[in-house]
Amino acid sequence: MPKKKPACGKKGLLLLLGGLFMINGLTAQESTTGGDFTVNGYVKYMNMILDQEGLTWANESMFHNRLNFQWYPGGPVNMGMSMRNRFIYGDLVESFPSYPDLISRDYGYLHRLTTNVVEEESYLLNTSIDRLWVNYRQGSFEARIGRQRINWGQAFVWNPNDLFNAYSFFDFDYEEKPGSDAIRLMYYPSYTSVAELAVKVNRNEQITAAGYYRMNQWGYDVQFLGGILNNDEYVAGVGWSGHIKGAGFNGELTYMRPAKNFHDTSATLLASVSASYMFANSLMLQMEGYYNGHYEHMDMGSFHNYYFRPLTVKTLSFSKFSWFAQASYPIHPLLEGTLAVMYYPDMEGYFLNPSLRYSLTNNVQLSAFAQLFQGKFTGGGGQEKINFLFFRFKWSF
Repeated sequence: MPKKKPACGKKGLLLLLGGLFMINGLTAQESTTGGDFTVNGYVKYMNMILDQEGLTWANESMFHNRLNFQWYPGGPVNMGMSMRNRFIYGDLVESFPSYPDLISRDYGYLHRLTTNVVEEESYLLNTSIDRLWVNYRQGSFEARIGRQRINWGQAFVWNPNDLFNAYSFFDFDYEEKPGSDAIRLMYYPSYTSVAELAVKVNRNEQITAAGYYRMNQWGYDVQFLGGILNNDEYVAGVGWSGHIKGAGFNGELTYMRPAKNFHDTSATLLASVSASYMFANSLMLQMEGYYNGHYEHMDMGSFHNYYFRPLTVKTLSFSKFSWFAQASYPIHPLLEGTLAVMYYPDMEGYFLNPSLRYSLTNNVQLSAFAQLFQGKFTGGGGQEKINFLFFRFKWSF
């Protein structure tokens, strides 16, 4: 596949990158000032090394800039916009013709908010507006329209209640997570309860609409939801979060049934249960289990099909049963270590994710991550082993 012509030349690329860093410099000193307008964000540099069995190593580097804007004109209305700009260069851009299309892919109704501004043989510059909303609040009522994050999940890794913004645990560099092009209405009967109605439209003009109610009962936050997913399936779900003898206890269940031939087709059940505990020495342990009733309908011929593909609430894991455990510990006040493990019994596979984070200052952090995967794919891919190494520098302002 031939490469697209760049939207602007190399001089334009330099001017654009320079402009973004000038914005950072101007806003870094006044990012949290009072008034009607605020700006904050970060700049990252991350290097990735990909080691896949049978192939030579691949190296990729990325400069990642994020800008968050909010405007408070007074009264009940405020507005927000956030954008991420990524300059990516290296072997993956050069070796895989479909890689630029993958980076620029946007599944929202406002899909033109994501584009590759520059695209050359070995590098590209992508910009994406992943938040763009207007918010109205008056008393106990709130309404938001536009690209926004709608997070109904309670578990840590797999969220079957998250109908609007499914995300991947592997995509650790995208802390903000994707948004939806939606209308969201919220009513707060009390400090511990909320009723919501949300309607989302995707790029294919499919509608996801659901109602949601959360309350506090028996010391737990309990939620119920129901609606329709992408015009295709009726959905009902329940979730909870609370504690048992000092340990966090969270869970979610989602039941789906096709809208067509409702009585003649089988249903799909998705469920996750998680627990967490922090010891007196600040050691944090987390565990989670997940059941994916949609597993038999998934086409997973290789790890790449899952790692790089967009997730939906039905494709959160590539195994019928999945297990997760994670330990985090502050080795030093400035250094934190984490080890996460996933086990996939259906495919005799595992995923290891050790990481270290070191804080140079309050807003500068150095990190190192590894993602090690091995598993057996039955869809023609066979046994697969693939490793990623990441080194990241982050400056927040």
